[in-house]
Amino acid sequence: MLEARLQTQQRSSQNGRETSLWSSGFGMKLEAVTPFLGKYRPFVGRCCQTCTPKSWESLFHRSIMDLGFCNVILVKEENTRFRGWLVRRLCYFLWSLEQHIPPCQDAPQKIVESAGVQNVIPGRAPGGAGAGQVPSHVKREVQRILGHIQAPPRPVLIRLFSWALLRILNCFFLNVQLHKGQMKMVHKAAQAGSPLVLLSTHKSLLDGILLPFVLLSQGLGVLRVAWDPRTCSPILRALLKKLGGLFLPPEASLSLDSSEGVLARAVVHAAVEQLLVSGQPLLIFLEEPPGAQGPRLSALGQTWLGLVVQVVQVGVVPDAMLVPVAISYDLVPDAPRDTYHASAPLGLWTGALAVLRSLRGWGCSRRACVRVHLAQPFSLHEYIINARSCWGSRQTLEQLLQPIVLGQCTVVPDTEKEQEWTPVTGPLLALKEEDQLLVRRLSRHVLNASTASSAVMSTAIMATLLLFKHQKGVCLSQLLGEFSWLTEETLLRGFDVGFSGQLQCLVQHALSLLRPHVALLRVQQGDLLVVLRPGPGLTHLARLSSELLPAFLSEAVGACAVRALLAGRVPPEGPWELQGIELLSQNQLYHQILLLMHLLPQDLLLLQPCQSSYCYCQEVLDRLIQCGLLVAEETPGSRPACDTGRQRLSAKLLWKPSGDFTDSDSDDFEEAEGRSASSPAALTSSSSSAACSARCSRLLRRLPPSSTRASCQTLSRATRSSCSGP
Repeated sequence: MLEARLQTQQRSSQNGRETSLWSSGFGMKLEAVTPFLGKYRPFVGRCCQTCTPKSWESLFHRSIMDLGFCNVILVKEENTRFRGWLVRRLCYFLWSLEQHIPPCQDAPQKIVESAGVQNVIPGRAPGGAGAGQVPSHVKREVQRILGHIQAPPRPVLIRLFSWALLRILNCFFLNVQLHKGQMKMVHKAAQAGSPLVLLSTHKSLLDGILLPFVLLSQGLGVLRVAWDPRTCSPILRALLKKLGGLFLPPEASLSLDSSEGVLARAVVHAAVEQLLVSGQPLLIFLEEPPGAQGPRLSALGQTWLGLVVQVVQVGVVPDAMLVPVAISYDLVPDAPRDTYHASAPLGLWTGALAVLRSLRGWGCSRRACVRVHLAQPFSLHEYIINARSCWGSRQTLEQLLQPIVLGQCTVVPDTEKEQEWTPVTGPLLALKEEDQLLVRRLSRHVLNASTASSAVMSTAIMATLLLFKHQKGVCLSQLLGEFSWLTEETLLRGFDVGFSGQLQCLVQHALSLLRPHVALLRVQQGDLLVVLRPGPGLTHLARLSSELLPAFLSEAVGACAVRALLAGRVPPEGPWELQGIELLSQNQLYHQILLLMHLLPQDLLLLQPCQSSYCYCQEVLDRLIQCGLLVAEETPGSRPACDTGRQRLSAKLLWKPSGDFTDSDSDDFEEAEGRSASSPAALTSSSSSAACSARCSRLLRRLPPSSTRASCQTLSRATRSSCSGP
């Protein structure tokens, strides 16, 4: 008992000293370091210039880059029409009353009288029904299906919910930042007369509540959100419908020959038609939430997007403006996430208790920051026209793989010729094969734009440094410099960060948010030692650090390709160390990168459908050369790449035009034999080789074990050696 009491006293005194370190700003005087922030901040979110050139020019002006940010949840007396001491206490409530909510009148009669529903009714009507008359039982069935989909929004309930949500968000977060220039582009697109369709990533269940609040505060009206019906209880679904939610009826996923499925799909299509005709904005989540099993692209999100594409193609709505959206959190509240990933659907009272429990455990000291990103809107009609013109002739999988299986060809087929492997479910089955391919490519294109415009938060940078570079601990003075270095590397790669300010305050903010997973220890030299706490919290840090993967994905793929080539030159039983400079053929590097592109999932690489595989290979090599892992050289006797002398143009061009998507010659790299890339001495050393292996292992660690084994086997077969590394 005495020993247990002594241990308890020592633990409490240690916790007291650690608490004093957190509360006193680390209790040490640090040298001021001016970060790279403020000197260069990339404006992210531009649309694709290849697929939508008119939208790229019309909806952007360089002056909007300097408009800065606004805090959406910062509501004061100045945000209302009234003044006085009572207004300062009731400003949230008065602000919610002054929000403009346009009338959202869902017309069930128009949906019943739509052409799609009328074409289905004769097959379900009895023989005695007169022409042009809708039987009562069919009308009741249509109304029942329509009740599963939507309900008329209630303005009073929306104002009351906005007031309560504003108070809750101020308890959870320090700020919810929104770029004024991005919002100006969305306003300009809305004024053109076409309906807005927001296509967003999915980080939390809070996304479907936060985004409608943000757009309502910016004067865009009530946002109709396409929810997943499997995650909500019937009571919660009824509440979300009155707030503007949409749900896909279960009958819509039935087979094509089912009469109930045909009628349900016709009603859903008519409801989307009326929604777009009325000009109401629609929010669709194209990404599965974190922790969900299966592909990253959401099948339900592609279903709703397919309905929008079908409405535009039919001509009911001449055009729709697509807006890629992304949300970045410093730290997502834990209770709603755990409840969301539970096996049972989330109920109304369960969600309310989870929010209250989270408010009690969150505390004002752990309030995080949120950044909402609205990328540049682009025309759906323009994308459809340009995308179809770039497809050209496509080969089937049988035509691609049969020569390789029979041994007639040993080259790897080009990825832009490959058919999609994504399974098709639900109402997408009713679309043509060409339209299904259009929806899948458009989904990948928008998800790539959303990921590229998503900012990297301070907790993601801190988790990456602690988890991958300093697993055994690091001094705080060294951590400050490396935090600034990794921030600069992220900005130089065209990705924005979701923070600004003094470096010491940023590091203190990030460490305070990660306090349950990080311990601070004082050392004798007057510095502090930052150490990770062992336990299940490392999984949470890995989830945070994955936000940096898109910024360094090209280097990771290139490091895997370089390591596969170097593995054949090192004995399997020997140490991983090379002597001198190693020459790597550009042809071999291209084929190694192509192998990885076929191995890794497309939703992980997030390649744009309009980008050829040859261009991606060249981009990977450029990144490796820029970061210093490779040095471009030309072998003696070959014609220099900058030679402008007279020469006959060969049938096989060395550099492919970037816009040629009809016939890819990525397997013909004979002209590149004269070019090579040498690995400098820094790469051949054991430390840099370990760093290259670390990038390779982090990329392969995201795959299941079977895929990891397949990747090692594929790379080993390509290099005729065994890939013994991680």
